[in-house]
Amino acid sequence: MGWIVAVPFYILLFLIIIFLFVLMPRVFHKPDMTVFRIWDYAHRGYHDEQAKIPENSLAAFQRAVDCGYGAELDVHLTKDGELAVIHDESLKRMCGVEVNVCDLTMEELKQYRLQGTEESIPALQEVLDIFAGKTPLIVEIKTCGGNVNMLCAKVAAVLDKYKGAACIESFDPRAVFWFRRKRPDTVRGHLITKYTGQKTPHPVLGFLQENLLTNFLTAPDFIAMDIKHREMHAFQLCRLIYNVTEVSWTVRSPEQAQLIKDARGLIIFEAFDPKKELNEDVLETQPDPLDHSGNQE
Repeated sequence: MGWIVAVPFYILLFLIIIFLFVLMPRVFHKPDMTVFRIWDYAHRGYHDEQAKIPENSLAAFQRAVDCGYGAELDVHLTKDGELAVIHDESLKRMCGVEVNVCDLTMEELKQYRLQGTEESIPALQEVLDIFAGKTPLIVEIKTCGGNVNMLCAKVAAVLDKYKGAACIESFDPRAVFWFRRKRPDTVRGHLITKYTGQKTPHPVLGFLQENLLTNFLTAPDFIAMDIKHREMHAFQLCRLIYNVTEVSWTVRSPEQAQLIKDARGLIIFEAFDPKKELNEDVLETQPDPLDHSGNQE
């Protein structure tokens, strides 16, 4: 009768092994992330509405560079195949017009102004020209419908020529998977938030993503985690078992920043100045000694 007891145990063990495999980020042949670990990242550039510096504007990115910060930005594909740096699909919030980015050419997008300022929607190359390798960039790939392959290929082509440090991230596992296959040396991250209980057009995909069940396909180098939901079990388990790098968004206070830095994570911040409001010792984030990237594999 012992085998009757043993069978459920082996089934459970098998399921645990499968789950750990599915949960696994990139653990072999990892690129060196040292350059990314020593910076804080301004969310959509170092924007400030009161100072008339809109998010994802050239002024916001110049301010980030001037203040010694990296930056996170968002990239959409335009109607004519160019790369526009803007967060939303629609121009409604930033420009006051109900039209989608993908329905306009880059030249047409340039006619609109951001939040009533003189700033226009920049192209990705314009942002790269500002940073010019001074501080790193996190490029979020904003897919729309079936444009994943073209968008990723365009971003990759631009980043191939860029001499500075830049990595990619996306909520869309197809985009992260594209970079796994086509640009394995590019540092890649998967953006995660909580979908359960939220309105989403893809509830099954949402469940898979929030539980990191696409990791075995995308093999991310970091998890870009919504700070409001960083206690989710799958994420914490992935950190515990695989020591995956955490990039936390959006950090809006020194207390939140301290929490993430104490956990050896990176921050994407807005609405405060980490260099002024955190102890300088905290800002000098050191490379994680447990990281097995680069030549340590």
